[in-house]
Amino acid sequence: MNHPFIAACVQNCAGSDMSASIEQALDLTKDAAGQGADLICLPEFFSCLSKDDNGLHVQPHSEGAHPALSQFLSMAKDLNKWILLGSLAINDGAHTRNRSYLITHKGEITARYDKIHMFDVNLANGEVYKESDLFKPGEAAVVADTPWAKLGMTVCYDLRFAYLYRSLAHAGASILTCPAAFTKTTGEAHWHVLLRARAIETGSYVIAPCQNGTHGDARTYGHSLIIDPWGKVLADGGEDSGVITAEIDLANVENARQMIPALKHDREYILQNSNAAKMENAA
Repeated sequence: MNHPFIAACVQNCAGSDMSASIEQALDLTKDAAGQGADLICLPEFFSCLSKDDNGLHVQPHSEGAHPALSQFLSMAKDLNKWILLGSLAINDGAHTRNRSYLITHKGEITARYDKIHMFDVNLANGEVYKESDLFKPGEAAVVADTPWAKLGMTVCYDLRFAYLYRSLAHAGASILTCPAAFTKTTGEAHWHVLLRARAIETGSYVIAPCQNGTHGDARTYGHSLIIDPWGKVLADGGEDSGVITAEIDLANVENARQMIPALKHDREYILQNSNAAKMENAA
């Protein structure tokens, strides 16, 4: 535990052709392994993503039948690498979930996380997304054990809910993952600053693979990021498909949390409505 290792983000541009998208993701994963990565992280919906007037198209499958899952289970074992599948659309019988998977170097699923916060937004440029039309939100935050440290799992829109990341850090996570298909519009405005804030607030490494390019009517931002616990960007994927890597030295987590032990400084408080108090006093 706590020895340095190499993390990688795969940045791909998925489309409506699932087979082609999976093939691209597999090739980039092999590239990451060839660059020495020990933990390889892929984006949200890396196996299929398209949007038109009818909404998002991500081709849900049952867990046992999803072609991406079976192929990446085999690849993790063949490469002897840990792999984070950013998310797949999984039909569990009753509902469809936006589910992230952590796979061990033995090709076994060690953790599943169902995205908690649904991306239901109306942007100023006319872009409309309503993820809740497709997916049932998750109900549980997840911290997973890895050979290096505890890892907290999130997905995309979760990024805007700081309390989730703080909860994961309080539960022992030193590494936080945020695989995404962040839109170009919101990415240009918020991606870097939010991810750096989550790293700084919790004194954690943040690993955030993001899709890039055009997916029917949608455009994603790219700029996959690996950020250290002081908020420094160690690697940025830019706008094109590819792989980024960075060394993760967990001693930096301990150092950041010792210098600014904010996780130990939480306090209970009451929320007071000053206007209400003034009206009550006046009466």
